[in-house]
Amino acid sequence: MGLAEPIVDVDAALVERVQRGDQKAFEMLVVKYQRRIERLIARMVRDVDLVEDIAQEAFIRAYRALPNFRGESAFYTWLYRIAVNTAKKAMIGLKRDPVLTESAMAAVNEEDEGASRVENELSDGETPESVLASRQIAETVNAAIESLSEDLRQAITLREIEGLSYEEISELMNCPIGTVRSRIFRAREAIATRLRPLLDTRQGERW
Repeated sequence: MGLAEPIVDVDAALVERVQRGDQKAFEMLVVKYQRRIERLIARMVRDVDLVEDIAQEAFIRAYRALPNFRGESAFYTWLYRIAVNTAKKAMIGLKRDPVLTESAMAAVNEEDEGASRVENELSDGETPESVLASRQIAETVNAAIESLSEDLRQAITLREIEGLSYEEISELMNCPIGTVRSRIFRAREAIATRLRPLLDTRQGERW
C-alpha cells in the first residue's frame, strides 16, 4: 500500500468493520461525510431547520441497511442515494414544496465557499458595490438552478457543487455518460442565459 491509496478503499475497510459489529467505524464514516450529506440535503429541501434532522435520518437508514451493502458501488454513491430518497420522503411527508429560505441560502453559501460573511469583513480590493454585484450573481445562479428540471438540477449540482466526475454522476443518476454531459450542458446554458444581463457575456460563453 502506498500513500496514494484510493479513498474508496478506506471506505470499504470501514464498511467491513461496521459489518463485523464495529460501531466506531460507522461513526468515522458519519464524520467524514456528514457535511457533504447536509449540503446535499440543504440544496434539496431549502429549509435549514430540517437539514440536520433529515441527514440524521439518512445516516440511521444507512446504518440499518449496511449489513446488506455488497460494495457494488462506492460507499458515497450508495449513501448519496439513501440521502436523496430520505429527503424526498421527508418533504412528501410534510406536504411541503421546497422553498428557498434566507437562512438556508446563507448556510449553503457559507458551506460551499468556506468564507466569512462579507458584511463582517471585506478583503483587499472589495467594495460594497462589488460585494453587492457578487451577491446578485450568486442569487441569479441559485434562482437559475432552482428553476431547472430535477434531472438538470441534480446533474449540475453533482458536477459543480459536489465536484463529481461524469462517470460518478452517470452511476448516481443511472444514465449514460452522454446523457450526463447533455444535461450539464443544458443546465449551464440555462444559467448563462440568466447571467448574461449581469455579466454582459458574449453569446456562446458559459459560466
